[in-house]
Amino acid sequence: MRTPRLAALELRRFGRGRLTRAALVSMVLLPLLYGALYLWSFWDPYGNLDRVPVALVNQDRGATAEGERLTAGDDIAEGLHDSGVFDWHEVSPEKAREGVRSGAYYLSLTVPADFSERIASGATDDPRAGALEVRTDDANNYIVGQISRTVFAEVRTAAADKATRTFLDRIFVSFSDIHEATEKAATGADDLAGGIEKAKKGSEDLAGGLGEARTGSEDLSKGLRRLHSGAGDLATGSRQVADGTEKLAGTVNGVADTVRPFLEKNERTIADTARLVADSAAAVRANLDTLATTAPEAARASAAAAQTLDGIHRTRCEDSPLPDPACPDLKKAKDAAADVAAVAADVDRLIADQNGDLSGLDKNLADLEKQADALADRAPHLTEDLDDAVEKVNALNEGAKKVAAGAKDLRSGLGNARSGAEDLDQGVGALETGAENLDGGIYRLVDGSGELAGGLHQGAEKIPDLDEADRDRRTEVMADPVRLANSQLHQAANYGTAFAPYFIPLALWVGAMVAYMLIQPLNRRALAAGAPGWRIAVAGWLPVAALGVLQVTALMSVLHWGIGLHMTRAAATVGFLLLVTLCFTAIVQWLNARFGAAGRILVLALLMLQLTSAGGTYPVETSPGFFSAIHPYLPMSHVVTALRRLITGGDTAPVLVACAVLLAYTAGALALTTVAARRKQVWDFGRLRPELSL
Repeated sequence: MRTPRLAALELRRFGRGRLTRAALVSMVLLPLLYGALYLWSFWDPYGNLDRVPVALVNQDRGATAEGERLTAGDDIAEGLHDSGVFDWHEVSPEKAREGVRSGAYYLSLTVPADFSERIASGATDDPRAGALEVRTDDANNYIVGQISRTVFAEVRTAAADKATRTFLDRIFVSFSDIHEATEKAATGADDLAGGIEKAKKGSEDLAGGLGEARTGSEDLSKGLRRLHSGAGDLATGSRQVADGTEKLAGTVNGVADTVRPFLEKNERTIADTARLVADSAAAVRANLDTLATTAPEAARASAAAAQTLDGIHRTRCEDSPLPDPACPDLKKAKDAAADVAAVAADVDRLIADQNGDLSGLDKNLADLEKQADALADRAPHLTEDLDDAVEKVNALNEGAKKVAAGAKDLRSGLGNARSGAEDLDQGVGALETGAENLDGGIYRLVDGSGELAGGLHQGAEKIPDLDEADRDRRTEVMADPVRLANSQLHQAANYGTAFAPYFIPLALWVGAMVAYMLIQPLNRRALAAGAPGWRIAVAGWLPVAALGVLQVTALMSVLHWGIGLHMTRAAATVGFLLLVTLCFTAIVQWLNARFGAAGRILVLALLMLQLTSAGGTYPVETSPGFFSAIHPYLPMSHVVTALRRLITGGDTAPVLVACAVLLAYTAGALALTTVAARRKQVWDFGRLRPELSL
């Protein structure tokens, strides 16, 4: 009997009755319960989170920062409603707390009353962090709690990002203000440097001027010393002058008092006498020519007359023993004649001295005539002139007294001026020293102001002056300086697609396990007929392998067209799954053929080991070391890895490795089943009375 016929007979046995046909259909559709139905149940759980009821408590009062209203709580609430994650119900704190406790809400999020105030405090001297309060209860659902942590981490990041953006924007605005102020300061420093340069020139001029002033103050001090000394002499001299004028005034007043009565009595006589002198002078001038010719004769005659009278007087008065009563008259006559002779002699000598030229005498007589006439004219006013002269002398006396007093005050003032000049000289000296120090300091200040201006210009260049677009761009970068460049080479469409490589081989293993519960792993007729072991093994494997092909077809059809599983390499995926079901059926057949009823338990145990070590949910590295150790040696580990590459894309090298592993397991399992078939052809007491039967 050929092997295909043996396999066909085994399947034909299930077509005899309604119940067996139903069992056959059930075996074909059973993987759908583990594969399609299970994947369908959580095909896209993250896409349906908007159905999960959660509580939102927004107690934020808002805040005002720099004239702008900040409502961070309302912004967060609006963002949560728009996010599509969870079904948010805004309730009171009491209702949220009771809802989480009772399970009406899976979790609650509370925005505290001072949330905006704390966010706004970042720009103050007392920054405080805002806090969002999350309440979960794993007794309601652990996964929701895990999802909420991810969601709220994003919420916290978004809130922090917004607060950071606001803070940084204020900083950049401040930078612009600082830049503008620094530019103004730099301009002011330039002006200051120019002013200091001018001040330096002024300080040099001041130092030079104070040097000259110092020389002048020294000269002034010396001059005031001399003036003070001269003022002392002036005071002494003026005092002496005052004393002299006082004596003069006393004398003049005394003389005036004596002369005034004489003048008052003899003003007329003086005038007449002066007039007589004038007339005499005029008469003499008129007779000068005659005088010049008669003067010698007159001199001789007068001399002779004088001698005669002298002789008569001597004879009668001096030599005569008897007194002569005419002696007094003779003496007067003798004296008068002597006087006339002397005058005549004088006139004669005068004329002789001038060689007969009497023009000079005429001029003198003319002057005498004028002066005599003037005296004659002024004689009536001599008393008035005397009083006027006395008054002027008295005024001179008073002026001299004032001059003496002023000289004394001048000396005292010059003494003070001398002291002041000395103080001035010392002060100017100190000013000169200070001006020299000022000049040196301003020199250093010029250098410092230049460095200040240069530094301020450099600082202004380094301080950013940003417009609104630049501020927004820089704020965007600094608020989120590190971004995740998430580049997914082969992205799974959803949660179900990502877990399909794990549940599909599970479904096929269960399908093979259930199939061998209804189909004998070794054909009894072939065993009884003594057929070769390999034929018996293949004959028991082919019917279930055929069912496996149908299982793969039904499962992948429902997953693709019913649920929406999209495969990058659809044909390769289906072909690989056919190899998977051939391998799984061979392994399950061997375990059942070799261990009988206990083999079913081993099939289930092997399934558990493969599920826990395949890395279908979490990376196998996160599992205990035992599972990591057995991971490379179990077929489902390679199946899961290969299906991920076939469904989502990627390198096909793991697929080739998996095919080699599956072929090796298939060949090995069939070989072991052949050995088991040979052993089954020998009956012993254990087979006749098995210890365990299912």
